[in-house]
Amino acid sequence: MKILAIDTSNYPLGIALLEDDKVLGEYITNIKKNHSIRVMPAIEALLKNCDTKPADLTKIVVAKGPGSYTGVRIGVTIAKTLAWSLNIPLTGVSSLAVQAASAGKYFNGYLSPLFDARRGQVYTGLYRYDNGKLMNIREDQLLLSKNWAEELTQQPEKILFLGNDASIHRQQIEDIMGEQAIFSGITEMNPRPAELALIGKDMEPEDVHTFVPNYIRLAEAETKWLEENKKQKL
Repeated sequence: MKILAIDTSNYPLGIALLEDDKVLGEYITNIKKNHSIRVMPAIEALLKNCDTKPADLTKIVVAKGPGSYTGVRIGVTIAKTLAWSLNIPLTGVSSLAVQAASAGKYFNGYLSPLFDARRGQVYTGLYRYDNGKLMNIREDQLLLSKNWAEELTQQPEKILFLGNDASIHRQQIEDIMGEQAIFSGITEMNPRPAELALIGKDMEPEDVHTFVPNYIRLAEAETKWLEENKKQKL
């Protein structure tokens, strides 16, 4: 089994190739550049360097959000196109789960991956490992980081915060949670596409035609359109 994993859901761009239980290759960048013009060349280069042809792939796994609306759409669209054209299964994985798995596998406590959602808000969820398996304790959601930190103080264990955006909210979280809050190091901040491939390896496939990203909330433009459309109907 050869799995291609694609994550463009946030600033980091991640591509990985997994063969059975071996990571053949992994490509990660964390720069503010357009994923739409970089992701296909990255995929082509990784496959070429790993002596793999598209026809050799047996599954596509994609980070389905939450995150950047544009970034999530790019990754999901490419994943659906590849899966459909190659006639192979497609699986979507929470982008937050990928972030949690990238640094929390050996942490004895809860994991809280964070993506900044502006205006003091974060996309987050609560995870932990149980017998080597990543478990979702609290579903992915959008809320104020202040409210999230206050809610987590009720948990009996330490919380490991992960992700490049965790630094944006670190001071507020530490003010509320004190020593209960732990932050991963900079080498653990980028989501690992190989972890994405591993999580999605044994997950059930999605229907390629009906599979959609998980934005959690509507984009601002979509919200305004719905509001205007509603007013016109009144």
